[in-house]
Amino acid sequence: MLSGNEVNSLLNIVLALIMGGLGLSLTRADFRHLFDKPRALAVGLSAQMVLLPIISWVIVQMGDLSPELQVGIMILSVCPGGITSNLISYFLKGNVALAISLTVLNAVLTLVTIPILVNIFLLHFMQNGKEFQLPFLDVMYEIMVVTVLPAAIGLFIRDRFPAVAGRLEKPLNYTSTGLLVVLFILKIFSGESSGGTGLRFADISGLFPYVILLNFLSMMAGFLSGSLFSLPFNSKITISVEVGLHNTALALLIAGNILANHNMEKPALVYAMFSFFITFLVAWLLRRVEKVLFKNRAAESPKEG
Repeated sequence: MLSGNEVNSLLNIVLALIMGGLGLSLTRADFRHLFDKPRALAVGLSAQMVLLPIISWVIVQMGDLSPELQVGIMILSVCPGGITSNLISYFLKGNVALAISLTVLNAVLTLVTIPILVNIFLLHFMQNGKEFQLPFLDVMYEIMVVTVLPAAIGLFIRDRFPAVAGRLEKPLNYTSTGLLVVLFILKIFSGESSGGTGLRFADISGLFPYVILLNFLSMMAGFLSGSLFSLPFNSKITISVEVGLHNTALALLIAGNILANHNMEKPALVYAMFSFFITFLVAWLLRRVEKVLFKNRAAESPKEG
């Protein structure tokens, strides 16, 4: 059985592999897309950085969750989606370039936003919040080492050695996905002394309504934000997925590795059990509704000639 420190080390490795795989998938064209359509990018970033914490704060006020679980949900809200959300956008024929652009920018922005916002959450929700304060530079360094640096290395390999990147990308993504599943199993089923969280069925049933509501409302906020600014449907779907699906591995890094609080990890674990399937289902339903509406509009439009 792995120790708690070994499980935390595994988490760092998994997150680094995930971000390395992201870097291997990036090209210079992806970075040009950052500025090709700045409106969609600005809408997506605003929804992630501004709307998500607000939605989460409203959700945690709705029940009688402990302060630690409230902070856990708030931490989850400031960990934007990664490769998984990009994959859903690809399957649903969304704006993949926009998805990748949001992921890349978020990886950089979270270096600053996570230390600042998590400290605010701790002060607000925890009576002894000052004791849990994150050291800003240390947290920035740790996030950079396991997210930005591996992505940069992957990007360098893709740019200089594209054939090598092509051979590494799929095995690395499969390996990181498999390790992430193993990590979640350890966190869910192992005791606290073995790196787990001591998650019980009561924890799952108690947190389920909150994390699913966060998932659904985040997606709706992303989609409606895109609609408000008249973005194309593919961009709206992408923003909905990117805003709705959070990076649970990063949330576990903050709550478990840095704050060393098993209760704060629990919302991310419960969220991870259901969020992929719900995100995919909601996005698929939005796509189906769009097709029906498009057919109706086409049928109602006057025929030419």
